[in-house]
Amino acid sequence: MEALGGNGAFWGWKLPEIRNTKRPFPSKSKSSDSSAESTGSRGYRFPLKQAVTASSLALTGDTIAQLSSHWRKRKDSISGSSDTSKDVMPSVISDHDWLRALRMTSYGFLLYGPGSYAWYKYLDHCLPHQTPQNIMLKVLLNQIVLGPCVIGVVFAWNNLWLGKLSELPDKYQKDALPTLFYGFRFWIPVSLLNFW
Repeated sequence: MEALGGNGAFWGWKLPEIRNTKRPFPSKSKSSDSSAESTGSRGYRFPLKQAVTASSLALTGDTIAQLSSHWRKRKDSISGSSDTSKDVMPSVISDHDWLRALRMTSYGFLLYGPGSYAWYKYLDHCLPHQTPQNIMLKVLLNQIVLGPCVIGVVFAWNNLWLGKLSELPDKYQKDALPTLFYGFRFWIPVSLLNFW
């Protein structure tokens, strides 16, 4: 992905190309590779690095969201009490919603990582030059197209896991726009980092 300028170009470095276009380990079996080589295609390769990164960030974000929610509840309950010496960690770990964390992690790994990788590759293909106009257009497209898609898929993914697909239209009507506008404030800086 050339989103950050590729090969150090963002920082003005002129590094040698280190990506190897050849397969590092040739296959022992000629029959399995012959069809892909004869057509000239390498086939679909799952973007593992992007999937692992997205799942790690989804897990981290969900954990921070849960911890801050637990912390606020605990702070509110302790404010009226004089006992503030209790250890917080056991209650935080026991109250952590591990299934929710797994839902968000699997979303990042299976959907957001590969999907955003394909999206940014497509944008780099359509707008290859890193002019200020192209960067701003990529940010705008990211907000107008990717943002609503991500919110729609996250809602559907969570409702699917919770067995509440019938409630999905109500969820969209009630929460989609507030989530989009609240997230919009935070996505612009992240979008600029993706394209700069």
